[in-house]
Amino acid sequence: MSLKALHLVFVNAFSILAFCFAAWLLKHYSTPEGQALDLVGALGSTIAGIAIIVYGVRFLKKLKNISYL
Repeated sequence: MSLKALHLVFVNAFSILAFCFAAWLLKHYSTPEGQALDLVGALGSTIAGIAIIVYGVRFLKKLKNISYL
């Protein structure tokens, strides 16, 4: 597996993880026990998920001439 394919797998996994964590924090924030820190964490996780996707796109553009194998 090449570095390009490995990055593609991990970028997808980490972005899904970040967005699922944000959704979980938002769900917890909407309960009576929810705190403002849950909302801040959800916002931070969403920003991290977007940053991971931007990183993946830039990485793929940089290595556009390299094969996935």
